[in-house]
Amino acid sequence: MIDVGSIRRGSITSVKTLEIDTPFGTANAHVNRADEPRAALVLGHGAGGGVQAKDLVAVAGVAHSAGLSVALVEQPYRVAGRRAPAPAHQLDAAWTAVVDHLLAGELHGAPLVVGGRSSGARVACRTAEATGAVGVLCLAFPLQPPRRSGSAPAQSRLSELDAVTVPMLVVQGARDPFGMPPAAALRMVVQVAGDHSLRTDLGAVAEAVRAWLLRVVLESPTAQTS
Repeated sequence: MIDVGSIRRGSITSVKTLEIDTPFGTANAHVNRADEPRAALVLGHGAGGGVQAKDLVAVAGVAHSAGLSVALVEQPYRVAGRRAPAPAHQLDAAWTAVVDHLLAGELHGAPLVVGGRSSGARVACRTAEATGAVGVLCLAFPLQPPRRSGSAPAQSRLSELDAVTVPMLVVQGARDPFGMPPAAALRMVVQVAGDHSLRTDLGAVAEAVRAWLLRVVLESPTAQTS
C-alpha cells in the first residue's frame, strides 16, 4: 500500500506557485513539475474547500511519483478570500484560462489529464473538450445534492459526466450522500470506504488513481506520438 504520509511530505518539496490572470480575477496554480514528465495532471478544489484537501494532496503526490507534472489550481474566488463559489460560467472560464496558461508554459508538450474534487470535478468535466484533455479524474463527484425533508429531488448532474468523450475515472465514497455515479463505456467508477470527503482510506484513493493514470497516459495518442 502507498504511504500517504510520505506522499504529502514529498509532494511539496519543489512546488512553484504561479499567479495567473483570468477573466474573473487572479487564480493560483501550485505546480510540481516532474523531471521528465510523461503527462500533466491539473486538479481543482471543491466549492467550499481548497487545494489542501487530503484527497487532492494524496492524488497529487501519487501522480507526481508516477512521473506526471501536477498543478493544483485555486479559483479566483478562493484567492480573493471568499468561500462562496462563483457561478459555473465564471468557474469554467477561469479554469480554462489557467489551463491554457499552463499548457503554454510550465506544462507545455505533455498530454493533459484534468480533474478535481466535487465542484472542481464538475468544472473539469464541463471544460474537458475545450482544454484538450486526454482523461478526466473526478474525486467525489456530486451527482445529486442530498434531498431535504419535504423538498423535491434535486436535478441529477449525470449529464455533465455523460458529456465527457475521453476516458474518465470517478472515485466515490461508498457512503457519499451525493450518490454513486454509474459506470459507462469510457467511465470507470471505483468505490472506496467513506463519505464525500474521501478521507477514510486515502491509500485506496491513491492506488486507484495511480493505476488509471498510468493506463490513460500510455494509451493516449499524444503519448504514443511523442
